[in-house]
Amino acid sequence: MYKEYFNNLHEILEQIEKNCSESIEKSAELFASAIRNNKKIFLFGTGHSHLLAEELFYRAGGLLNIQPILVDELMLHISASESTRAERKEGLAERIYADYGITQGDVIVIISNSGRNGVIVDMALLCREQGVRVIALTSLAHSQAGESRHVCGKRLFEIAEVVLDNCGCVGDACVEIEGIEGKICATSTVTGAAILNAIVAEAVSLCAEKNIYPDHFCSANVDGGDEINDRLIEKYKKEIKHL
Repeated sequence: MYKEYFNNLHEILEQIEKNCSESIEKSAELFASAIRNNKKIFLFGTGHSHLLAEELFYRAGGLLNIQPILVDELMLHISASESTRAERKEGLAERIYADYGITQGDVIVIISNSGRNGVIVDMALLCREQGVRVIALTSLAHSQAGESRHVCGKRLFEIAEVVLDNCGCVGDACVEIEGIEGKICATSTVTGAAILNAIVAEAVSLCAEKNIYPDHFCSANVDGGDEINDRLIEKYKKEIKHL
C-alpha cells in the first residue's frame, strides 16, 4: 500500500505545481520584500501544523530571518489532546502577537489544514488589522467543507492576502485499506514543506536578481558548517526568538 501513498503524493504535488504557481510566486514576492526591507517572516500553526512553522527554521539552506511561533499549549509535546482544545479558543492571538513582536510590514504564513479554529482566525484578523502581510497555507477542500468555529464566521482562506492550497483531501488522510474504517496517512506535512521550500527558492532568486544575497544556514554536519552558523547566530540571536 505504500505505493498508493506515493502515488497520491505525486498527484497532489502535480496539482500544486499546476494550480498554485501564482500563489507561490506572490508569496515569494512577499518573502523577498521582507528580506529587502529587513522585516521578519513569521510562521504560525497549531497541532501538527506547527511542524511546518519549524520547517524553514534553523536548518541547512534555511533563511535567517525566519521566526517560527512556537507556543507550548498549542503544540503536541506537552498534551496533544489539550492542544486541540486550546487551538479552538479565541483571545490568545493578542498575547502571542505581542510576545513575538510582530510589526507592520512583517510577513506571516499561517498554517492550518481546516483554517476554522479560533486562534488561527484570530491571528489572521489581528495581523491584517495591523498591516502584516498574511499568507494562508491550508486545504481549500477541507476548509470549504466545514464552517468556521470563530465568532466572525470566517475561515483562514477568507481573510488571508495570499492563499496557498495544499490540495489535500477532506480530513487529510488519503489511503484506504480494506477492512480498516476511515483513511490513514496524512499528506499536509509533506506537501506543505514542499510549498514552503519552493517559496524560499523563488524568493532568494528574486533577491539575487537585485544583487541581494540573503544570509542562510549551512549544514552543521559538513566541515566548516559550525563556523558559518555560529557567525550567523551571533548576528541574529537578539532578533530571532528560539535561536
